[in-house]
Amino acid sequence: MTLSKKQLAILLSQLDSNPSPDPNLEQYEIPGELAAEIINLAFLSGDIEDKTVLDLGCGSGRLAIGSALMGAKEVTGVDIDKDVLETAKKNAKKVKEISDERIEFIHSDTIDWKGKVDTVIQNPPFGIQKEHADRIFLEKALECGNKIYSLHRSYSKSRNFLTKYIRKHGGEIEKIIKYQFRMPHTFKFHEKPAVTFDVDLYIVRSNS
Repeated sequence: MTLSKKQLAILLSQLDSNPSPDPNLEQYEIPGELAAEIINLAFLSGDIEDKTVLDLGCGSGRLAIGSALMGAKEVTGVDIDKDVLETAKKNAKKVKEISDERIEFIHSDTIDWKGKVDTVIQNPPFGIQKEHADRIFLEKALECGNKIYSLHRSYSKSRNFLTKYIRKHGGEIEKIIKYQFRMPHTFKFHEKPAVTFDVDLYIVRSNS
């Protein structure tokens, strides 16, 4: 039995966040509401239920856990940060509807992960601290997945670049949807209690 988008958003918002986010890794937690929005969109498009799903840079596991809750056959979350993976594993255990056989969290650099899946759903680094940090995630997603849902900062210059980059690496963009990303005070250098900015969700079909 799957959840409504509202039920999914509430559940994902209640999961623990990364206790020690690293600014160099750009570990920005995706809001529960936005995670639910993206997962529900992928579900309605037939890309979650009974599919194999991969979350690259999974962090505390919201996208991975949400995909499992919406009926994914098998979900893999990959992250380079061992500590945040422990949080993701604890979050998954809190959700009684998810069996251990359906979700796995793997400690690995994104570039080193190998395998094939039906769907990649990811919130990669935005490239604020390290320019073009999201390229590795996009390239790996296109290599591994048939359908990709990938979130990126919304700039006209970025759109032009990413559109060309995706096509160059064998992807066909089906749609780009703009959302709002609310980020609470996360790092010491943040001056405001929270900021909200525009992000683009790229929905891509891989031709590779």
